[in-house]
Amino acid sequence: MWLNELYHQLNPIAFALGPVVVRWYGLAYLAGFVLGAAWIWKTQKRWGLDLTLDDLTSVMIGLAFGVIIGARLAYVLFYGAGYYLEHPLEILAFNQGGMSFHGGLIGAIVGGGIVARRLHLSLATLCDLGVSAAPIGLFFGRCANFINGELWGKPTDLPWGVMFSDAGGGMVYRHPSQLYEALLEGVVIFLVLFVLSRRKPTLPQGTFLGVFLLLYGVFRALIEFVRVPDAQLGYLFGNFLTMGQILSLPLIIAGVGVLVIAAHIKAPQRIYLDT
Repeated sequence: MWLNELYHQLNPIAFALGPVVVRWYGLAYLAGFVLGAAWIWKTQKRWGLDLTLDDLTSVMIGLAFGVIIGARLAYVLFYGAGYYLEHPLEILAFNQGGMSFHGGLIGAIVGGGIVARRLHLSLATLCDLGVSAAPIGLFFGRCANFINGELWGKPTDLPWGVMFSDAGGGMVYRHPSQLYEALLEGVVIFLVLFVLSRRKPTLPQGTFLGVFLLLYGVFRALIEFVRVPDAQLGYLFGNFLTMGQILSLPLIIAGVGVLVIAAHIKAPQRIYLDT
């Protein structure tokens, strides 16, 4: 199992400077935001939108706060299983892990929306730009999940199975479901949106958001079949569905709805509302 050997050579801690410990998970978030900002800048240039660097910086700050706060709160609400009601101070314990993509997405829209309102930016185009860059952060985040040995998959005898240290159940090789998600949610969605972003004329507002929501919802729901559900929740509704699948269904429906609306309205991409 070649991937298993690689996993056991990895250390969740990237480096330490005295009492300061820097983990790959934190660096994954940093890389996602920095490279995502660079990609948004390049994409809006290609679309001829003329977004200023100052406004992009403000947008990224709003997105960062929205993603982190939204992801944490959603995890507490949907995956906490009552634990945080008994330990409310641990809601702020980000170092213990526990982030939800679905909450991060909502937080990003809210955070970006607040900045968009203040700067008179089009939230629709901002969402299209944001989701075009989101797969970059998803890729690094899922790779960090793999390094941390969390969110592992079900037992497998495939040659790339991994024996995760904290998975329990003895010497069992499991699906590296984190890397499956990195490939589908990160690489595949990025390539699809990249190809669409190069279309001339530029596709209407909402197209990229709709495609992203649809593809993410489908990929996440499928991967959940080979991923072990969170221990505190297990399977729901007759021991079949996971919380991840339940939360992904609205994304699929919303993605289809946004695509239908975008195709009907056909609003051109524009970043400033007064231009």
